[in-house]
Amino acid sequence: MTTHTITSPDGTVLVYDRIGQGPALVLVDGAFCSRRFGPAPKLAPLLADRFTVFTYDRRGRGDSGDTAPYAIEREIEDLTAVIGAAGGSASVAGFSSGAILALMTAAAGAPIDRLVAWEPPLVADQPGGHRPPADAADQLSTLIATNRRGQAVKYYFTRVMGAPAIAYYLIRVGPMWPKMRAVAPSLRYDLAVFTTGAANPTTWLSRVTTPVLAVSGAKSPAALQSGTRTVADTVPGAAYRTLPGQSHNVAASALAPVLRDFLTPPRPLVEEPATR
Repeated sequence: MTTHTITSPDGTVLVYDRIGQGPALVLVDGAFCSRRFGPAPKLAPLLADRFTVFTYDRRGRGDSGDTAPYAIEREIEDLTAVIGAAGGSASVAGFSSGAILALMTAAAGAPIDRLVAWEPPLVADQPGGHRPPADAADQLSTLIATNRRGQAVKYYFTRVMGAPAIAYYLIRVGPMWPKMRAVAPSLRYDLAVFTTGAANPTTWLSRVTTPVLAVSGAKSPAALQSGTRTVADTVPGAAYRTLPGQSHNVAASALAPVLRDFLTPPRPLVEEPATR
């Protein structure tokens, strides 16, 4: 694995890792994750024998910069810049809010060859879907500005995601806590992607022309599964798949074969010479 930097159009320096050989594949993290923590670092080695895998720190987390002011368009430019560093086009796999970001980047016309979306939380209009408070962005900004990162994580879990408080307290005493607290300032960006993407998804999803596979876990909440199916039902030609035994925190060993199958470019047909 090698580490590199690239500069996004607004001057933000992004840090990414590269591993493997083959067609380019960019992994896009969701909330709380970075290129060193979450699904990407576990998936990349499992895919490196078939793809050149790029994992990057989204702006505001890990080793990447964070140029103000934030806008979703800047994150779309960031992902497009990483695709450029990957050779000008690439397949993309996005997770949770990162799946929404990947789909938005495809809708904006970025050169994405194929795209896998793992449980994009397009749940606002789904039965049982959770709606964050109207002032969630202001609340998160206040908590982060006053360096109450732990409270920001709790707020995102319970008020934005709608998870029970017990889930927060279990994480609070677990080994993941320091890493999740470290990326708390970027939760405002995940909230922006989540709320914008979920507000009226069929409008912008219909502009995606990239081949898409939407994937959810059989043990995930019904609203997440339904929101993921919205992608398959709206993006022209998209497919849907459910992984048995998986929840939102999908196991890399379960998802890697799905990525291999869908993202591997089809082999061109070779015509046999005519016999006489």
